Amino acid sequence: MNIRQKVLFKIKSIDLKKDELPKKVSSYFGENTFSMSAMQKHISRGTFEAFKRWMSEGIIITLDQANEIADAMKEWAMSKGATYYTHWFQPMTGLTAEKHDSFISFTGPGKVIEKFSGSKLIQGEPDASSFPSGGIRATFEARGYTAWDPSSPAFIIESTLGKTLCIPTIFISYHGEALDKKLPLLRSDEALNKAAIGLLKIFGHKDVKKVFSTCGPEQEYFLIDKNYYNLRQDLLLTGRTLVGAPSPKGQQLEDQYFGAIKERVVNFMFEVAEEAYKLGIPVMTRHNEVAPHQYEFAPIFEESNIAADHNQLLMELMKKVALKHNLVCLLHEKPFAGINGSGKHLNWSLADDKGNNLLNPGDTPEDNLQFLAVLAAVLRAVYIHSDLLRASVAMAGNEHRLGANEAPPAIISVFLGDQLTNILNMLEKGAKTTVSKKDIMDFGIARLPRFNKDSTDRNRTSPFAFTGAKFEFRAVGSSQNISTPITVVNTIIAESLDYVAEKIKKASGGKNFNVAVLKVIAEIAKETKGIRFEGNNYDPAWVAEAKKRGLPNIASTAEALKALTKEKNIKLFEKYSVFSKEEIVARYHIWIHTYNTILEIEANTLNEMVNANVVPAGYEYERLLADNLNDLASLKASSALKVDAAAFNDLKEHLAEIVAKIYYVRRNAKEMTELLEKAQKKHHEERAMMYFEELKPLMDHIRKHVDQLECVVSDEHWNLPKYREMLFIK
Repeated sequence: MNIRQKVLFKIKSIDLKKDELPKKVSSYFGENTFSMSAMQKHISRGTFEAFKRWMSEGIIITLDQANEIADAMKEWAMSKGATYYTHWFQPMTGLTAEKHDSFISFTGPGKVIEKFSGSKLIQGEPDASSFPSGGIRATFEARGYTAWDPSSPAFIIESTLGKTLCIPTIFISYHGEALDKKLPLLRSDEALNKAAIGLLKIFGHKDVKKVFSTCGPEQEYFLIDKNYYNLRQDLLLTGRTLVGAPSPKGQQLEDQYFGAIKERVVNFMFEVAEEAYKLGIPVMTRHNEVAPHQYEFAPIFEESNIAADHNQLLMELMKKVALKHNLVCLLHEKPFAGINGSGKHLNWSLADDKGNNLLNPGDTPEDNLQFLAVLAAVLRAVYIHSDLLRASVAMAGNEHRLGANEAPPAIISVFLGDQLTNILNMLEKGAKTTVSKKDIMDFGIARLPRFNKDSTDRNRTSPFAFTGAKFEFRAVGSSQNISTPITVVNTIIAESLDYVAEKIKKASGGKNFNVAVLKVIAEIAKETKGIRFEGNNYDPAWVAEAKKRGLPNIASTAEALKALTKEKNIKLFEKYSVFSKEEIVARYHIWIHTYNTILEIEANTLNEMVNANVVPAGYEYERLLADNLNDLASLKASSALKVDAAAFNDLKEHLAEIVAKIYYVRRNAKEMTELLEKAQKKHHEERAMMYFEELKPLMDHIRKHVDQLECVVSDEHWNLPKYREMLFIK
């Protein structure tokens, strides 16, 4: 019995303590967050009102008020058992970072008090010089600053032996450049706010003070037993399996999807939800996904900045809680070949401070007109800036999803549904038409219909689909920090809202306002018609059709990221003060470097697995076959044993196949290491293309032969856990 088989008999569920009377979620939701209600209880009325004005109108609080909030935050955190605090930020790694400091302050020899000032709350200096900066900041230039983001509430993270107060912050260089994911997101929301308010004023809404994007990211993930995870160096080092033959039973029967959740998994889900609720993360939905051992959490919509923070926290919680259940949570976009990968469908919408959703079609013609104007702006944004949307989801893991028959392809298109498509077509042609009377009435240019709130079906193959009062950006990767996709969506739509507002102003000068608005919408509908696609995005015919329409189909991460360095896109980000030229170019270099590094780690890991696991197992099986063949030949010669010639030849052929497969694996592995050495002499952009065009196909070729070996080498000799074991938990 080999190590893999021994592990199989050790796998079992862990014993869990059960609360006989679980508390209502409402009784503890957000208890570990310094929310507005918590703040109000701990500070004076004047300071609280000043803080609210800061949030709504941008009037910054005084240092005295900051000191009061800091002291209240400290007292609140200490009352819950926290002894340390940290400025919690999101560097360009896409993960989170923290440096912990104690609340204590020395007052004399051997004497301390707990103290936390407004200056420490507002600004920190974590150094953090080794985080990627893309050339903005040299490693020897140690100063990097964190600055409090008051729009996202502070929270407490619990560990077995203590608690830490985490203060969400931005991370900037000595000269003020953004070194993180959060600051550009905040800038983009401000740009969106100004543009949307400008459009709303044209429609007569002069009392709206704030418009913001809202998001609800659906988080997909896999779970596997920790014992198997520890035996797979590819999962340990890269997050995905680099070799592994498909299980005879995978997702063909679709019996996993929305099926009954196994008790071991649902226990994990219960604990994740409980920890999430303590942090105010509004996890709403959980279910089995399509692939075996794949699942999903989905939250309620929140303001985008908070949604981004909460999604990062949720991913960390999922990984942390999984280990307590002797499981491992896999967030890679494609941890297992041959079955569905994981995405993070980013549901995006617009809301104002009056509680209105700007993407809700509404019940009156006036609302419909405004909705259609906003819809036109979104269509134009995606049409003009589809390259930026593609770049925002470009990463090594997502290359395995985009374009496969499980995720939206690398061609960016928009799905609207029949009702909205018919309306736009009618406006474009300027002719009266009839749509199903069950849904809407007959209408003409001067008279718009009442929409149903769910004015469209869902299209799960579309990268950017209108799914009723929101758009669903389905191309986002499961492991991604959603801040960058949101930042791009916010920015391009801000630009288009400004464009639509300006066009309406010009068209309505001295003319009927409604007619002018309809004219602008019709022009945009006609201009952007090529980006609209209502069919199956997985159909090969769509690739040819998209090419006719002039829509790019960019499979390569390196090629997609080039959009960040285009002059028109740099000017766009500079115009809306989201990125400076230096900041966006730095991100291009960081993400190209990250892509290359990930591919190099994967290739070197594959090479190690081939030489340390696969080939030795192949040789053992080869020796077994050779010994059997020798014994059979000896018996045949010495005792005149009658052996069917076909059977004897079949054994020889099988041995020859094994010898050949081992040779192909070794030969291609050697070629892979030579390619890696050759690539080191290339510039990082050229290296990225070499990895995409040469290294990845070579790795796939190695995998093909390894997987063929796995299917014939005896279980006794194969130590690597197999798909059929990892994907079907006990």
